[in-house]
Amino acid sequence: MLRARVITALFLAAGFLAVLFFLPESLVGIVFAIIAALAAWEWAGLMKPGKPGAAFRLLYAGLVLGLCGALWAMPYDYSTLPVLMWSVSALFWLFIVPVWLMRGWRPGWAGYVVGLILLVPAWAALVALYAHGPLVLLAVMALVWVADIAAYFTGRAFGRHKLAPAISPGKTWEGVAGAVVGVVLVGLLLSKLLPLAHGLGWVPLAGFLLLFTAFSIIGDLFESLIKRQANMKDSSQMLPGHGGILDRIDSQMSTLPLAALTLHWI
Repeated sequence: MLRARVITALFLAAGFLAVLFFLPESLVGIVFAIIAALAAWEWAGLMKPGKPGAAFRLLYAGLVLGLCGALWAMPYDYSTLPVLMWSVSALFWLFIVPVWLMRGWRPGWAGYVVGLILLVPAWAALVALYAHGPLVLLAVMALVWVADIAAYFTGRAFGRHKLAPAISPGKTWEGVAGAVVGVVLVGLLLSKLLPLAHGLGWVPLAGFLLLFTAFSIIGDLFESLIKRQANMKDSSQMLPGHGGILDRIDSQMSTLPLAALTLHWI
């Protein structure tokens, strides 16, 4: 299992870097849209109403792919439609999901609409952040990886108080503290290396990084809840040793729209 996990991780990293730095810009958004469609196929499989079969899951994946494609081809202004989508996404993660987690709601048929709120704004954020440069997108995504790694090792070393034992028993408040420290430190460092962040005061930047970390943790917990309600350990077996695509992008879905929205207003 460990060997498969390491090999898959190496292939994923190499493939992602190749897309960012070697693929023509005109194709990058299409690759991101295909990933979103695959994640949509997994999401439909986690929804219980109607017990969706293969045909319905493919139809739902096609819907997400079509929406991304339509947005990709549309000559829209980034001050209108994408900003609206990112705002809806940010409000969803900030106000709806925390209550959802506390009450343990089951998505029902509304889950298919929720999937669109998760995936389409995240795709638009990927495209927008990439437009500012591959390093900008890579830096934002790396902050999520830092949060995961810092939370894991801090939790293992010092974890005593459970964060959400009914949803994800392994997560602790100590791990959350480790994630916050890791993201703030790395985020402040990256802000010095990226010209886009130059001139931004450290207080608002630190505030954004704190909110970013919270969104990252909430995104992880939300997908864990949906999987638990579906009685599934992983969203699929698409990635050997890692589960599914949703298992790898759960926190990215919540943080990418927030980062794109913040960057737009900056």
